[in-house]
Amino acid sequence: MQFLIDNFNLLWDAFLTTLSISALAGLVALVLGTLLAAARVSPIPPLRGLATFYVETFRNTPLTVVFFFLIFGLPQIDFVLGFFPGAVLSLGLYTAAFVCEAVRSGINAISTGQAEASRAIGLTFGQSLREVVLPQAFRTVVPPLGNVFIAMVKNSSIAAGFAVSELSSLLPRLVNANAAQLSAVLVGVVVAYMLITLPLAFLVHHVERRVAILR
Repeated sequence: MQFLIDNFNLLWDAFLTTLSISALAGLVALVLGTLLAAARVSPIPPLRGLATFYVETFRNTPLTVVFFFLIFGLPQIDFVLGFFPGAVLSLGLYTAAFVCEAVRSGINAISTGQAEASRAIGLTFGQSLREVVLPQAFRTVVPPLGNVFIAMVKNSSIAAGFAVSELSSLLPRLVNANAAQLSAVLVGVVVAYMLITLPLAFLVHHVERRVAILR
């Protein structure tokens, strides 16, 4: 414990970095994933095709490759991202594909009568989706969305391989400083991740219960 206390500042900074990456990437993924889901159920074939291409491409591409492309590939065309923004964008773009599929499953679970009733009172596709379909869809996909975001937090560890000083990057750094403290370092890093994922899991469970009551 003394070793962890002595290196608390390093752990704290790495924890905040992981938390920041996860929060910002989660916001990107939620917004983009919702837009992609709307595109995938839209009546415009080219829009559906583009959204499907995006989802299938990112779902079937390793996250490490996405990181490598954005951080090291884009500079080849004179578009340079810093390591931290690159990590946020890589994780957000990748996770958006999974958010899209979760939200789309919720949209498909809504009765077609809801959309037909919306059209009958004169709402456009966008208005129907925004005012009627999506609010109901989000209520049905709270658990899968929660699982997606918890997985995203753990996936943020890949940023350690791209010069981002987050929690996983501390493992080799601290172990190299004192190999005898391997167990303590592992416990410290695992606890730090749990301080992010467990409250998130609790929040998802709480929201799921509230939604169930509302329904």
